[in-house]
This record gives sequence, structure tokens and C-alpha cells, in this order.
Amino acid sequence: MTISITDDAVTDVVNSSAVGVRARLWRLHPTDVREIAITASAEILRLEAIRVAAVDTLTLNPDEQVLCYRGTGQWLANHTMLQIPAGRRIAALGKALRSFPEIEDQFDSGDLTFEHAALIVAFCESPPKGMPDAALPYCRDTLLAAASGVEATTVKLRYAISVLEHMFESDDIPPSEDTDRNELRISATLNGRVAVRGDFDGVTGEMLLSALSHLSIPTPATDGTPDKRSAATRNADAMAELIRRYLDNAATGIDGGQRPHLNVHINAKDLAYHRECAAVAGTTTGDGSTPGPAEDDDPGMLDLDIPDPGKQDLDVGHMPWMGPLSIGRTRMIACDCMLGAVLLDENGAPLDVTPLKRLVTAAQRTALIARDKGCAFPGCDCVPAWTDAHHIKHWAKGGPTVMDNLVLLCRTHHTLMHRKPGFTGQWEIRIGADHLPWFIPPPGIDPDQKSRRSTTRR
Repeated sequence: MTISITDDAVTDVVNSSAVGVRARLWRLHPTDVREIAITASAEILRLEAIRVAAVDTLTLNPDEQVLCYRGTGQWLANHTMLQIPAGRRIAALGKALRSFPEIEDQFDSGDLTFEHAALIVAFCESPPKGMPDAALPYCRDTLLAAASGVEATTVKLRYAISVLEHMFESDDIPPSEDTDRNELRISATLNGRVAVRGDFDGVTGEMLLSALSHLSIPTPATDGTPDKRSAATRNADAMAELIRRYLDNAATGIDGGQRPHLNVHINAKDLAYHRECAAVAGTTTGDGSTPGPAEDDDPGMLDLDIPDPGKQDLDVGHMPWMGPLSIGRTRMIACDCMLGAVLLDENGAPLDVTPLKRLVTAAQRTALIARDKGCAFPGCDCVPAWTDAHHIKHWAKGGPTVMDNLVLLCRTHHTLMHRKPGFTGQWEIRIGADHLPWFIPPPGIDPDQKSRRSTTRR
């Protein structure tokens, strides 16, 4: 049996908690449920516009809390369940709408979605080269009309944008040769993979296709079985091989103080305990330890403690850019790699190396990366390649270049430590008893000044 509800009841459902809402909805007539779905969708658009406006206001008028982050978008992500790229898109749209009040008005009125507003703003910010300035208002209104109303779709809006680009295309540089349009977007996904999306001119595309052509040819198995990989999979494998060959080349340059390659951090004991390339697997004693070799054992054979397969393995490797890596994949990489050692104490903090120079050495930077995993400021996700080595006590004031006086900071937080303009408070960095950096906020952010450290990449 279903019951009908009034408009006030629809509003009550939309504005109430979602806890138990499914049971309530099952009691209603489908007509009422449809009205609730439509009302909730309109409410989402309204709240989205409010959020964009609030974030942009904080961008223009930040306080000490916001100044601690690399942009308002990152601040939003660190205080909500949003991912950092989503927070940055919100901040970027708010900033862009300042220059286009007509788009802002339609977005604020709830007649334009976030994605459609971003598409129209992108067109208006970078219109076709052959389009006169006087045509911009007409094009903007055309796109706003295409994106408004319940019948608006992304496909419809993109088609309208394509038509306008074709109408005003300049004869000077064909689109296929316009390198200013080249773009490559690379972003980490929630499941630890990487999404790649690019748009290149014809010449660059030809070079890319030529480079991938031989590497992506279907390769039959040794028994003559045809290659079962799809074209997309073969292209992905070819791209991985192309990158691997480039990184194996000695002329790759320096990135953040180190030559770019695949870097994985893992404890030596964790790597050893899980290796499968030993000639003989050892057995464990009753207390879980690995017995030493018997007198007649070949000293060249390695006895290993093989974990109980019924127990979940929590030891993982760590990549500076992408984060966790399974122990199995780490072990495979370790079978054929350039292995570098960083000595750690009982707390996992690297020991000091070469403390007498002002500039951080390559060995010290390697140790800092192993310890901090990137910018050490709480909540920051900046990768090691984009960080500076900061002296906690300045070198000019007698601060030595030792691990307990160094910390990796991105340029934003490095500037913050040297008093960012408009930032009235002062963060303090201390190395704790665990030899890890701890950050103490100013009273304006935390009256109790409770010590905190980064857990973003740990």
C-alpha cells in the first residue's frame, strides 16, 4: 500500500537526514518519489552554486586556516570528503565566473550545472582565434541557451561548441597544426590507477603513433596462438614500454634533485621476508622466528620466514607519486633494479649523512624522501619532486644540515614557514623523539597548539 504526500512533505524528505530514507520512500506513491528526486536535484544545484561562491570568497579573502593550504581548493578537500582535484575545480570555476557575470547569474539561479558552466567558461576564456570580440556575447548566449533547461545534455552543449568553433575557425593555422591547443591531463584515480587524456596537433600525434606503432603490433605466442589483447591494451602496453625505455636512457635530466625513474620505498626486512627467489624456503620455529642454518647447510642458501598465507599481509611498498604498491609488485621490481640503501633508526627515521654542508646532498635528499614521502606539512599531498629541503633552524643561525634539522616542504608551505604575506601566525616545526617532523600551529588556528604531522602519504 502506498500513500500520497503533500508538497510540504516532499520538502521535509529532501531537507531531512538520509538515514532510513529508503524505508520511507518505499511507502510513497511513485509520483511523490519522482517529485522528491526532482526537488533534490534542484537543491543540489542550489547548494553547488553556494559552495562555489563561498570557496571563491575565501580565495579573495582567506584567513589563517585557508592560507595553510596550497590553494582554497585543497583546503576544501582537506575539510570535506572531496578529492583534491574536485576541490581545485570548484575553486577554478569560482575564479573564472568573476569575468562572466551572465554565466554566473544562470549558474546561481540553478539553471546551469557545474559541468556545463565549466565548459562554457572554458570556451569564453579561449575562444576560436578567428572569432571577433563582438561575437563573444552572441556565442555565450547561444551556449547558455543550449545548456539550460531539463533537455540540456553535455552532448548537445559540446555539439554547439563544435559548431561555433567551426564557424569562426581562422585560416591562418588549421586546427590540426595548432600546437597551442595541445594538452595532456594525467590524474590519479581513487583505485590507485592513472587516467590519461590528451589532445595533440597532427605532427605530435604522428610522432606518438610512430613511436607506438612497432611496440603495439599484435604478437603471437610461441605456439602460434594469436595475440588476444585488444588494440587499447596493446597501445597501453606499448606506452608503458616507451616510458620504460626513455627512463632507462641516461639523458633524462634531473627532477627535484634526482634523476626521474620508478622509485619504490620499502623496508629491507619486509622485502626479504617476502622474496620468493630463494633456492630453498626456510621453516619457522614455534615462536615464529626463522631458524639459523644447520651445520651441513650450504651457506649460500637463504632461509626465509614465509608468512602464513592465512594471515593478511599489511606490508606494502610506497611510490612517491602514486602511493601504496603491493608487496608482490614491489618484490617483482626488486628482482631487477638499482637498489639504494637508506639507514633507518628504530623509529623508521633516516640516520644523518654529511651534515657539514649548507646545501642538502643527494644522499640526504634521498633519505628525506624516504622519511617524509613528500611535503611534510599536515594535509599536503605534494610529491617529493616538487619539494624543497627546509632548514628548521636556519643555516645562517647555526642550524646544521642534518636530518633532525631538515624537512621537505612544497613551495607554498616553504614560503609559509618564512612568513607568507598576510599570514599573521607562525607555525613551528619540531623533530620529535621519533625523529619525525611535527608541526605546531599558531594559536589563531588551534588555541591548544596541539602538535600534528602529515598522514597524507603515510
